[in-house]
Amino acid sequence: MKPFNKILMIALLLISGVGLVVSCTHKNDPLPASVSTAIKISHGKHIHLAGITLGDTTQWKFDKVHSAVNWSSPFLEVGADLTGKFNQFGVADLKDALMQNYNTTKQPVPDTSWAFYENEPAKTHFAGYIQTNQVNTGEPGRDGGCLITTFGTTKIVAGTQNLTVANVAHIKTTSVVFDPLSNGYIATFDFTWQGGGSAPVTQSISGKLTYVPETLVPGATYSDFGLKLEFQINKADFGVNNTEVADKVNIVVNANFNNK
Repeated sequence: MKPFNKILMIALLLISGVGLVVSCTHKNDPLPASVSTAIKISHGKHIHLAGITLGDTTQWKFDKVHSAVNWSSPFLEVGADLTGKFNQFGVADLKDALMQNYNTTKQPVPDTSWAFYENEPAKTHFAGYIQTNQVNTGEPGRDGGCLITTFGTTKIVAGTQNLTVANVAHIKTTSVVFDPLSNGYIATFDFTWQGGGSAPVTQSISGKLTYVPETLVPGATYSDFGLKLEFQINKADFGVNNTEVADKVNIVVNANFNNK
């Protein structure tokens, strides 16, 4: 090989090596100042108001069939989670006069105690309840036996909806604000439950509220939106002393609404 060609080849190898070293040494460098790593927060202007008139698309109806109230807590405080749900629940503000037995298998009171403003959380509010004797863990013996005693309630009576004080846990918001760390919201609410005690206990609790935006249902002429509320309670605060589950109980409410 001619001396000139050897020199040229050596020079090319040196240049390639320098490029490789430079690319490797910079791969872990911080992003340029112009590149933001902050969470992108964006809120639209959707407004959803409750109603019960079928065919009125300006009114949003609670879709209980496609909603759920789920809970989980570690077995014996150290094991894998025990999980369950409640079969009967609603989105209503249970005033004293409404807390009674209803001879119906349908929703006992209108599910209209809510409003959602995507970009004005101060206007957002909701209230809701579950019937504790409608707990469903998939084990009938537990659901109709030890948990009924633990919750201090009574067994299900066929054909009725039991909204008496001893058989409901209910919530009512006191504030809803933007979550500075996500695209969601922080909801603060009063949680009232008699539990295993002799009288109801009310605590102020905060949880994460997520909005699943309004979307036209594929193949349909109506739209749907969802709200997801996640929070935690301490069962001991409400007089529940069952040792099968940990004190901390995680609760997730998935609520869907449509404008049929």
